Amino acid sequence: MKSKPAINLVNESWARVQKARQKGRPTSLEYIECICEEFFECHGDRGYRDDEAIIGGIGMIEGQSVTIIGHQKGRDVHENIKRNFGMPHPEGYRKALRLMKQAEKFNRPIICLIDTPGAYCGLGAEERGQGEAIARNLMEMASLSVPVISIIIGEGGSGGALALGIANRVYMLENAIYSVLSPEGFASILWKDANRAPEAAHLMKITAKHLMDFKIIDGEIPEIGQDEIDLKSTSQLMKDVILKDLHQLKTYNEEEIISDRVSKFRTIGI
Repeated sequence: MKSKPAINLVNESWARVQKARQKGRPTSLEYIECICEEFFECHGDRGYRDDEAIIGGIGMIEGQSVTIIGHQKGRDVHENIKRNFGMPHPEGYRKALRLMKQAEKFNRPIICLIDTPGAYCGLGAEERGQGEAIARNLMEMASLSVPVISIIIGEGGSGGALALGIANRVYMLENAIYSVLSPEGFASILWKDANRAPEAAHLMKITAKHLMDFKIIDGEIPEIGQDEIDLKSTSQLMKDVILKDLHQLKTYNEEEIISDRVSKFRTIGI
């Protein structure tokens, strides 16, 4: 069997980048509405303000109470401005951590939906401790005593995505991407030419299939639909994966849950 020409592989990776960024792609709230029978949104980090680039709250899935947290993009210009194009400030990550610790207190599993170009890098965010907020999430998530499942539903950009990605199980939708920086950023740094982003996307190995090979993610969830995602059908596949893993992880005690998560990240890529 002949291998694909290199140009086709480049085009395939770049096509997935474009689909991950596609206008009209379902957002975290839309998936939550399909997956959950009920959802109560919680607001604020109890320190500064509510960051609308991250949503979170308590949901019911098949009668089971869970905490769901996700990056939230907008559907139009006005909503994107309100949601800061899905790029959280530090208070967004502190809100997420507050909800995670609350979930741990009440023994609720945690579901994270990841869709961000990256954490917001503005002056105010840096002044309020963006790096510290992300680092604290990584540290605290590693030691949570309840199951954590993370699903990348669109863009998984850099530490802004990883701050919700330290989980027992990590999945990606078929056309999602997960990377240390954008292909444009990679091309600008390496070649001083952002127009070589398609080539960079291929070299970076940021698609679900590549990341499964590296054992960075646990699986790929198919996207149902041709030009646009069939939200109901794709949500059902996502829900099935969540319920299957929750059923398995429910048999673990607290020490086993933590050990499972820590060992997963210590052995990635080996």
